[in-house]
Amino acid sequence: MIEVHLYGKLRRFTDNQDPARDSILNLPVETGDTIEDIARHGSIPIEEIGSNIFLNGEYSALTRKVKDGDRLGIFPTEMQLLYKWHFAKKRE
Repeated sequence: MIEVHLYGKLRRFTDNQDPARDSILNLPVETGDTIEDIARHGSIPIEEIGSNIFLNGEYSALTRKVKDGDRLGIFPTEMQLLYKWHFAKKRE
């Protein structure tokens, strides 16, 4: 399982939309899955996902592979990181 934390308008894909509480999906992971695959498993439209994606606290690309036990944070397009050039984006 992977723990997916959703923010902003993406909270609607969980059973909790209260901004004072975590909005989390626990999704199964298959060998070779990427962040994009996990988003699709959670029925999250790729076009609504911003560039702010964090896998285990690291700024990441949709193409990055995930594994069982990972923690994923996904922000929508309207919540873009202002200083993203300060982070190295992990692709693999």
